[in-house]
Amino acid sequence: MSAAEPALEHPASWYAATAGTPPAGLSLTGDTRADVVVVGGGFTGLSAALHLAEKGLDVVLLEGGRIGSGASGRNGGQIHTGHRRDQLHIEAHLGKDDARKLWDLAQDAKTLLRDLVSRHAIGCEWRDGLIHAAHKPELAAEDHAYARHLRETYGYGAISPLSRDEVRALVASDAYHGGSFDAEGGHLHPLKLAFGLARAAQAAGARLYERARAVSVSESTDGVRVTTAHGPVVTADRLLECGDGLMDGLDRRVDTHVMSIANYIAATKPLGARGDALITNDAAVADTRFVVNYFRLSPDRRLLFGGGESYRRALRADVPGFVRPYMLRIFPQLADVRFDYGWGGVLGLTMTRNPFVRRLGGRVLVAAGYSGQGVLLAPLFGQILAEAVSGRLDRLALLERFPVPAFPGGTLLRYPLLVAGLTYYGLRDRL
Repeated sequence: MSAAEPALEHPASWYAATAGTPPAGLSLTGDTRADVVVVGGGFTGLSAALHLAEKGLDVVLLEGGRIGSGASGRNGGQIHTGHRRDQLHIEAHLGKDDARKLWDLAQDAKTLLRDLVSRHAIGCEWRDGLIHAAHKPELAAEDHAYARHLRETYGYGAISPLSRDEVRALVASDAYHGGSFDAEGGHLHPLKLAFGLARAAQAAGARLYERARAVSVSESTDGVRVTTAHGPVVTADRLLECGDGLMDGLDRRVDTHVMSIANYIAATKPLGARGDALITNDAAVADTRFVVNYFRLSPDRRLLFGGGESYRRALRADVPGFVRPYMLRIFPQLADVRFDYGWGGVLGLTMTRNPFVRRLGGRVLVAAGYSGQGVLLAPLFGQILAEAVSGRLDRLALLERFPVPAFPGGTLLRYPLLVAGLTYYGLRDRL
């Protein structure tokens, strides 16, 4: 499967095995019209469709595969406070005033996510708590300083520094030298969240079409036209492009700023009390490596371990074999444990790791390039796109200030140049 192509079905993941019955999407059998057409049936698109439909607009959503079959239903399920780049980076590039506004926006994202889960009774197994674990002593010192900065500058009292012994008491590994604990971070079942958002959007009146891959878009003074792979065309007044890393080839204005890479997760057999001993407070864990290791326990006490990225255009066949070495570097005591599930997914990446949220024309908006921070931010960004359709532009304008330069070399050379850069930083992880 090409990284640019949607997975037509949900992968054989632990998520798909435990998410329950998927929402019944519609089949697009002929041309149709709407007020707004949304491309992408993940967190961003579903949230946008929900908020637009709640405003009384006629919304068509086009998903190339099944609802939630892309990154929204395959990711680590981790909720990280803030944006993909930390507040110190944002302050340096955008100034303290905009940094404060963007921090508040990320806090709004947490509030919205909790509200959506509560208001629509989405049983997505939310658990509070996230440990950021430093794999080098100097990075532990940086983590402690950053935790103090968030407490002192932003009044964020939910974060606390952790010593090496404190991390070791929480995570049964000798791989870490300290870190921090975020009581308002956490983890959830992402596919259950996607299914819940889809049902809420349908209940509000949105039309969700599955296996309706958008292959071309055009814009005129009269509106937009989206042509699907099997022929039918959707016309609308506005277009929201929300497919993240699976939109490659749809709109060159996005392709030059957002690239797709693959990431992998494997789930062990149920570990029982042995699992409880791995992460004693049931928090999510992510470390400081450039190619991040991230892991957590499932409700049935499996270890869900994400590790390793692939900078090629096809998902690996043997995901458990690929993930196992990463897991054993953190938990060598699990050498005898089998994986029951292994799956990969495609996510959107930008040069700066900042999200690419923009007005592309008078009628086209995009939110993509989450670079691994989509669980928290994507539902909010869907809401912000819906606001922009209705004429409220202040929060969109704030996100547009994020610097997101085009990849060098255009669409032809961006992959080899990206691979060279990411490989270099991946090697630094091992030094």
